[in-house]
Amino acid sequence: MEVCYQLPVLPLDRPVPKHVLSRRGAISFSSSSSLFGAPDPRQLSQRRGAISYDSSDQTALYIRMLGDVRVRSQVGFEPERRSSHPYLSMVYSDARRVHRLLSFQRYLHSSRLLRGVPQQIPLHILDEDYTGQARCMLEKVGNWNFDIFLFDRLTNGNSLITLTFHLLNQYGLVELFQLDMVKLWRFLVMVQEDYHSDNPYHNAVHAADVTQAMYCYMREPLLAKSLTSCDILLGLLAAATHDLDHPGVNQPFLIKTDHYLATLYRNTSVLENHHWKSAVGLLRETGLFSHLPAEDSLNMERELGSLILATDISRQNEYLSRFRLHLDQENMCMSNASHRHFILQMALKCADICNPCRPWELSKQWSEKVTEEFFQQGEIEKKHKLEVSPLCDREANTVGNIQIGFMTYVAEPLFAEWARFSDTRLSQTMLGHMGLNKASWGGLQQEQTSVSEEAEPSTAGAEAEDDAARTDGNTATTAGGTSSKEIPQGSRKS
Repeated sequence: MEVCYQLPVLPLDRPVPKHVLSRRGAISFSSSSSLFGAPDPRQLSQRRGAISYDSSDQTALYIRMLGDVRVRSQVGFEPERRSSHPYLSMVYSDARRVHRLLSFQRYLHSSRLLRGVPQQIPLHILDEDYTGQARCMLEKVGNWNFDIFLFDRLTNGNSLITLTFHLLNQYGLVELFQLDMVKLWRFLVMVQEDYHSDNPYHNAVHAADVTQAMYCYMREPLLAKSLTSCDILLGLLAAATHDLDHPGVNQPFLIKTDHYLATLYRNTSVLENHHWKSAVGLLRETGLFSHLPAEDSLNMERELGSLILATDISRQNEYLSRFRLHLDQENMCMSNASHRHFILQMALKCADICNPCRPWELSKQWSEKVTEEFFQQGEIEKKHKLEVSPLCDREANTVGNIQIGFMTYVAEPLFAEWARFSDTRLSQTMLGHMGLNKASWGGLQQEQTSVSEEAEPSTAGAEAEDDAARTDGNTATTAGGTSSKEIPQGSRKS
């Protein structure tokens, strides 16, 4: 039975659960299970074939630890009103942002951005100096040293909207695809609002950073001369929406807490499927592609999903092995549509995890943010007495050792193959930054170790002094006790 028909069907006199209403628009747009990204139940047991590995393959083990989880033997849907464990709802404030996939009228009245006024931003901040500086930065948007944090401040927290809108215009895609400017603006505002600003890492600034990196990759000679306008449009939209409505926890957390998304997507690429369906829901709500033929619109939604699903970290080895095979056989043909799409998938994968390849000042900030998000998940797990996920224990890990492991087992293999495919100045710059950043984290780790070792002798010395003091005190007490015993009780009173 196809997933879209698994949704509960309620009588008219019964209230429809909120989670059903909020997801229907995103998940009922096709009757095809291939669109849904959910494998046939018979194929679930073969899911591991894409990430099979030998016990000595440390890279595969590391990636498996990051994102993959054992698929349950039986997949089914529980009764209509079954609830997920409220682990996530406990950690957020009651005053949550506007929920996704509301009716357009509610968005229109709830979002000041849709009326051209940034949310919670005083009007006096929107002066010419700020817009002028942001415009100046956009002139250098293709520079790998682009500071997305500064750009986000200059745009008053609207970096994703401003950047994506600028790039679509720069490529002439708005005019070429006859996109309605109002619909496009509404779509981008909805996308930005659906990122959780309270996530340290998976927020709209991360999406803007990935979009800027994707733009840099699409400007590389091999891609620039081969990509079609449709490829570029999909690449930018996929980058902007690839983590849409991310809850700030990973897939294993959703599965072990029995979250309804894990059940809905059968424990397979749970977050990525959700990001894709959320993006499709917003595309349909705003009608951004409503003027296109239905077949073209559906095809764009499929390809958008294919790009977003490629960012699943648990499928890293699958994509990397295929990429390496193409390069070894030298059979990559950029005039082939499927090959171009695969390169777009690899480009998005690189853009998604390019933080270690940025200059140290930027890379360090991203490293601290993603690690803090890991640690926050670990604290939620401890609070509810769940097994703490790998890398999420604040007491057992540091930013440095997490980043060194990530670079060694995930980032370096991917970017080394990308450099084989596109041996350009940008590729060498990224590898150079990653090497320097890895060395910097190693140096910080050594400093922390040295400080800890220096602190231990001091602590040991202090403990020895305390022991000596206690020994002297005990001796004095013992001596005093002997004298007191020799003194008659009557004499003490006198």
